[in-house]
Amino acid sequence: MTRKLAAEFLGTFWLVFGGCGSAVLAVKFPGVGIGLVGVALAFGLTVLTMAYAIGHISGCHLNPAVTLGLWAGDRFEGREILPYWVSQVVGAIVAAGLLAFIAGGAPGFDISINGLAQNGYGSASPGQYTLAAGCSACRRADRGSRLPNALRTGAEAAGHRRRREATLGDQNGVVGFSQHVGIIEDVVEAAALMPA
Repeated sequence: MTRKLAAEFLGTFWLVFGGCGSAVLAVKFPGVGIGLVGVALAFGLTVLTMAYAIGHISGCHLNPAVTLGLWAGDRFEGREILPYWVSQVVGAIVAAGLLAFIAGGAPGFDISINGLAQNGYGSASPGQYTLAAGCSACRRADRGSRLPNALRTGAEAAGHRRRREATLGDQNGVVGFSQHVGIIEDVVEAAALMPA
C-alpha cells in the first residue's frame, strides 16, 4: 500500500507542477508564451508520463474525483479511498507550494493578483462559463450507481459502456458504430465535470 500511495503522491505532484506550472510560468512568457494549447499539451503529457510511470503501481488516478468514480463504478476498494485522497491532496499541496515559491521569484508576481492557475465558473472561468453550463453534461441517468448523475466521472461512464459493449459483443459478435460513439460521448461529458 505504501508504494501505491507514494506513486499517487508523485503522480499528483507531477500533474499539478507540470500542468499548473505551465499555466503559471509559461503561458504568458513575453514573446514565446505557450498559450492555451501549450497548457493543454502540458496537462496531457504529464498524465501520459505518469500513466506509464506509475499506472502499473497505483492505477494512476491523480485526482480524488477519479478515485471516487472508480469506487462508484465498483472498480476500487472503499477502504483505500481515504489514503489515496490524502496522498493526492498532499502531492498537490507540495507541488503548489513549490510552484508558488518559483513564481514568487519573478519580478512583479503577486499571488493575490496572478494566482496559481486556478479557475472556476462565472468570472473565475476563462470563458466566463456558468456553473449550469458545466453541469449541463449531466443529462443521462444510469441505474445502479452509488452516486447521483452530477458526480459521475469518465471512469464510471466508460466502465458501464464497456460492460454493455461486452454484452452486445457476446450476443451479436460485433459492436455497432453507435456504441463507440456513445463511449466517446460519455467520456467527453464526464471530463467536462472533472476538476483538474
